[in-house]
Amino acid sequence: MLSKNKWLSVLSVLAVLAVLGALALVIFYAPLELTMGLPQKIFYFHVSSAWLGMVSFFVAAIGGILYLARGKEVYDSLSLAGVELGLLFSVLGTVTGMLWARPVWNTYWTWDPRLTTMTIMGFTYLGYLLLRRAIDSPTRAARLGAIYAIVGFVSVPLTFFSARLLRTIHPTIFGNTGEKMVMTSPMYQTMAASIVAFTLLFVVLLWHRVRLEMAQRMLESEPEEGTAKHQVAKFDARGEEQ
Repeated sequence: MLSKNKWLSVLSVLAVLAVLGALALVIFYAPLELTMGLPQKIFYFHVSSAWLGMVSFFVAAIGGILYLARGKEVYDSLSLAGVELGLLFSVLGTVTGMLWARPVWNTYWTWDPRLTTMTIMGFTYLGYLLLRRAIDSPTRAARLGAIYAIVGFVSVPLTFFSARLLRTIHPTIFGNTGEKMVMTSPMYQTMAASIVAFTLLFVVLLWHRVRLEMAQRMLESEPEEGTAKHQVAKFDARGEEQ
């Protein structure tokens, strides 16, 4: 059974409050964009979700590198959690993007470079989960998964720079390429608050998911009492120190 971690509990409450605060800013503080009107407000959550999807895959790649270097299960759990959260946030980013696109582009979907590369990225990491399920040996699955997470990260910068390097109708918030979205200072402040709130939520979900994965491995290897349990304790100890 997982022991309660007070810092994780505090951080979880702060994450919920931060997301609610960001939602309040989106509704009551951020003004309407001149061209897109009300649907533009979806972008505060769309950008945050899409960005954290990429950050999650970066965390997965780092976890893969650390696992190959040190061979500790906690790093494999970190990599797995990064991929799962990356897919979750990528789906949220895609769905919110489609909800925005319908009134603005008059269609839910178009094979724009950004949307196309986002789809490729999503299916790339879906393959990661399928690969792990297809391998019976946990050690071999972890090793191949680590390599896959590292190599698969190539799709992330391709997705990020697609709206800047290729001809696209996807609007950009920062930079001068693509269709520029007109934003005022309150809009940028709301965007920053939304990104911070979602980042805090991501950290909480990542922490919970790693602890849950380590606890599951501990139960599966119950006869060997110690390794996974010891690593969960060490992981929590590091959290207490931060």
